[in-house]
Amino acid sequence: MGITSFYFLCFFAGILLIYYVLPGKWQWSFLLLCSIAYYLMTGNGMLVLYPLASVAVCYVGIRSMAGTEDARRRKLALAGVVAVNLGILILLKYINFAVYTINGIAGLCGGEGALLHGLDLLVPLGVSFYTFSLLGYVIDVYYGIAPLQKNFGRLALYGMYFPVMISGPILQYRECGEQFFAPHRFDYVKVTRGMQRMLWGLLKKLVIAERLRLLVDTVYGDYGAYPGAFIWVATVCYAFQLYTDFSGCMDIVLGMSESFGITLPENFRTPFFARSVAEYWRRWHITLGVWMKEYVFYPLLRSGFFTRLGKSLKKKFGKKKGKQYTTFAAMFLLWFTVGVWHGGAWKYVIGSGLLHWFYIVMEELLEAPCAKVMGKLHINPVSGAVSAVRMGRTFLLVCIGDLFFRAESVGAAFAMLKGAVTVWNPSVLVDGSLFGLGLDEIEFAIVVFSLLLLLVVSVLQQKGSVREMIAGRKLPFRWILWYALLFYVILLGCYGPEYSAAEFIYQGF
Repeated sequence: MGITSFYFLCFFAGILLIYYVLPGKWQWSFLLLCSIAYYLMTGNGMLVLYPLASVAVCYVGIRSMAGTEDARRRKLALAGVVAVNLGILILLKYINFAVYTINGIAGLCGGEGALLHGLDLLVPLGVSFYTFSLLGYVIDVYYGIAPLQKNFGRLALYGMYFPVMISGPILQYRECGEQFFAPHRFDYVKVTRGMQRMLWGLLKKLVIAERLRLLVDTVYGDYGAYPGAFIWVATVCYAFQLYTDFSGCMDIVLGMSESFGITLPENFRTPFFARSVAEYWRRWHITLGVWMKEYVFYPLLRSGFFTRLGKSLKKKFGKKKGKQYTTFAAMFLLWFTVGVWHGGAWKYVIGSGLLHWFYIVMEELLEAPCAKVMGKLHINPVSGAVSAVRMGRTFLLVCIGDLFFRAESVGAAFAMLKGAVTVWNPSVLVDGSLFGLGLDEIEFAIVVFSLLLLLVVSVLQQKGSVREMIAGRKLPFRWILWYALLFYVILLGCYGPEYSAAEFIYQGF
């Protein structure tokens, strides 16, 4: 039952009504039952055993830590929780990645046939998201920066809260965990604001992302027949499809939670306004970036290996360069992990991981030389024109990464890049050829207008909350605006059997 479906909206409306009728002390228990029910309704009901098992392992781990002052036993408890949860995650999502990699290496070395065979396992919904949220909590308990949750049911709600199971965000208990269990009185403003945000998310998903998907699927499905400008257009469209799909899902999830009186962390902050790839990742999938820095990057830098590496590099290259090169080495492992998190295939490792590591390293290495050149040319580095150029450059680099992310394989991605730069056919941009890619003139016009609307809202978001701005206007204006948006989604949203609007791109991660 996808969260954009009519049935889910009815499910949510029923939950919301009962939620506020119940006494506050029972609300969290009701949300837990709804979360389990939702999981049972999304496919194979037996898969609910996976998140329940992860919660149980984490619960045993934190209670074991609380029951002893022995540092060694606490470390063993933490190691056991991490090993079991990561073991389940690797088995479900990455075992085939390892198998294909080993077979590929064997093939390059002259081996014949497959050394190993992959497994066909059913993957539970949101496995990466709930695993990281739970692991982060257990690690925080170990270091004493998160409170111990003694109630198994409450920990289960934190780990299995149904809106988050779709595509995140990745939670930190110390920031939002206690909200799930606090009583929440009906708040008209929070409920209506939450529904407004859900509506905006539905517009992104159903009006924009689902239309762009048709064009992207056409070109990427037969890229040999659509070289040159076709590939560039489809790749740019995919960047917007990915953003509107993922951020649209976040708007629905965060809006739904706001209606329950629960504030979840933001996952996006207008990423296409970023002027560098590093800044882009501070604006895109924010909760993943925070998790990776706190639980992967910083521990790596503090580890014995990197401490020794840093000392060695400082002796060889000097204090500043040695520290920088040590950071780059740790960043390589960080971005490899980010790529693997996105999926068990090398196209993800490159497109969402190592390619972005390369971008960021080059940005840092070239920052000083570029500043000197701009100084000699008397160019203001913070001028509007320079900022626009940097935004365009960042967007182009991100699009190349998205091409790997979306392509069928790494080989297909390189073939598409070759076709994009070796075939010169800009005439297809104006001769009507684009209207044969799944969208006719009217559909194109709807997409362009909707993207312009998205741009206007994004610009306004730089100045503050758009919903607050609208709330400050007179009542007739507010009602006209929100009803216009509602009917815009109802009339122009993509529905029907040929669409898969119930699924989100990041739903599989």
